[in-house]
Amino acid sequence: MIIEEQSLSWQSAQEIASATCHYASENNLRICVWVLDRHGNPLAMHRINHAALPSTTIARDKAYTAVSFGFATDLWQQRLAEKPHLLTGLGQRPDIVLFGGGIPIYHQKQLVGAIGVSGASEDQDIACAQAGIAAIQELS
Repeated sequence: MIIEEQSLSWQSAQEIASATCHYASENNLRICVWVLDRHGNPLAMHRINHAALPSTTIARDKAYTAVSFGFATDLWQQRLAEKPHLLTGLGQRPDIVLFGGGIPIYHQKQLVGAIGVSGASEDQDIACAQAGIAAIQELS
């Protein structure tokens, strides 16, 4: 059996990362953005000058978490409220982030990648990520 699957291209990942940074720059935010393919492999990383150093790895981890579970990282708080015992295991895992800024990217209801943004407030990180995703959805 052969499985066909879609994934983001490096070109789309670059468009997403650039649009994310453009939005952040317009709003005077210093962020880092990672875009991963559907398997968690890096396709693009941009960092605005003077973004906090930890934002680089946090952004990557947000994207990794979003692509691993298929839902936005800001939804973890709701899920953990329903099942608090999950925090014990998930909170100990490296590369897992349980707060906002990571969003999976879907095309025709199929997971094709994820974006992670870090460096601003949680709400601002989410807004930056959404702006990046919107840039390629407008091209589709």
